[in-house]
Amino acid sequence: MHFRTTTEPVTDPAAGAPRGPLPERVTAWLNDPEDPFWSRPAPTAAQRRNDVLAAVCFLAVALLASVLLHSYAGLAEGDEPWRYYLSTVLIVVPLAVRRRYPLPVVVASSALFLGLTYASPTAAVTLPFQGAYFAALYAAVAWSRDRQALWVAMSVVVGTMSLWLLSAFTVTNAYADYLEGVGEVDGPLPQLPSYGAFILLVNVVYFGGAVLAGRASWRAALQQHRLTVQAQRIREQSAEIARRAVVDERLRIARELHDVVAHHVSVIGIQAGAARKVLDRDPAAASTALRTIEESSRTAVGEMRQLLGVLRAGDEEGPAGSGGRSSAAGRRPDPGLADIAALARRHADNGLAVDVRTVEAVPGDLDRVPPALGLSVFRCAQESLANVIRHSTAATASVTLRTGRGPAGPWVELEVLDDGSPRPGTAGTGFGLQGLRERVRLHGGEAEIGPRSGRPGWRVRTRCPLPLDGTAGGAAHTAVDAGSRTLRGSEA
Repeated sequence: MHFRTTTEPVTDPAAGAPRGPLPERVTAWLNDPEDPFWSRPAPTAAQRRNDVLAAVCFLAVALLASVLLHSYAGLAEGDEPWRYYLSTVLIVVPLAVRRRYPLPVVVASSALFLGLTYASPTAAVTLPFQGAYFAALYAAVAWSRDRQALWVAMSVVVGTMSLWLLSAFTVTNAYADYLEGVGEVDGPLPQLPSYGAFILLVNVVYFGGAVLAGRASWRAALQQHRLTVQAQRIREQSAEIARRAVVDERLRIARELHDVVAHHVSVIGIQAGAARKVLDRDPAAASTALRTIEESSRTAVGEMRQLLGVLRAGDEEGPAGSGGRSSAAGRRPDPGLADIAALARRHADNGLAVDVRTVEAVPGDLDRVPPALGLSVFRCAQESLANVIRHSTAATASVTLRTGRGPAGPWVELEVLDDGSPRPGTAGTGFGLQGLRERVRLHGGEAEIGPRSGRPGWRVRTRCPLPLDGTAGGAAHTAVDAGSRTLRGSEA
């Protein structure tokens, strides 16, 4: 039995609503209250190409503006033309990969901003130079996938810039020297404090505007993702409703066919009795009755095949008109333990890395799992992994097959773990988990389903008894061992 301790949220008396710790509230405000750690999809190949083209075009415009500025205003005292133009090029170049590597770009751009300000003071005050750094800040907030690392990096960047500005006012007296060159002015406030307040206001608007614009872009992408997921869910629900309607209709047809087949069987019984009674006295009448029996039996067999085809259609047919197979020879074998590795590979194609492991108390235990039990274990693994895809933010999961010995005899256990958190707005009907429990109960086993204790994620554990003299389950163990490795989408 597992015991869990929870921390009660702090309640704000004024608001009357529970409040979490300050870091969580700040993270929720900076990102999104419902899903603060959502990862924005990486830019597509087309978007990466557009970034390079946009950087090239922006560089051309920036160099043209730099040439015009140099031509009509000249350069600051001590500045060199080559440093002036090189500074403009260096601050723009990182923008070519701003969405692909947002955090490295903002860190590199910040370092370039500080260094190039001393290398070329003229370039540092131009609009293209300032605009390029603003774009780097915006892209970092809008496209960073690791939100915690983002805000750590942004805090370091803003803190460094603040210390740099403070040192310019206090340690180096750079701004005091600048004001001495400007000369005394007659204004309502002291000159140096006014200039310091002006610089502070400009930088707050500059950095704050980049952060808020990037945050708005990230939230817009999250909202678009939610709409896409919602639309997909609506399509799936519509398809499920249509499928249930088709199943209901097939069951109605099956009942009708059952009645027809039962009628033919009744006719066969009646005609067989009549033929037996008149066989000695009237061979012709007996022959007619036997002919009727022959025709009715053939019709009953054909309609019985049709009935089975209707009942199998839900599993073996695709969309209507796809020509599903109905003959027994065309049926695929039921899955079992040997198919869990292939199941993991299919989920790897959807981006979920699945690690499959086997632990046997006695070598060959998994080979002794009966086919019916193996099918139920496979269905439990299938439902558990499908729930990870649908309802969790996890990118990895593990599937463990164990066997052991207990007071009641040998057993086989399936455990599926993930390390994600619940995905908002993806609550299911619970029918899948109920069906999973029913499958386990059918084999006299037990199931534990719920959140993991002491760490994030979800846990599904089923344990079913093994027969003492169970028949071999085929090459299940060998096939599972062959798939006992981490399967990732890039490997599939």
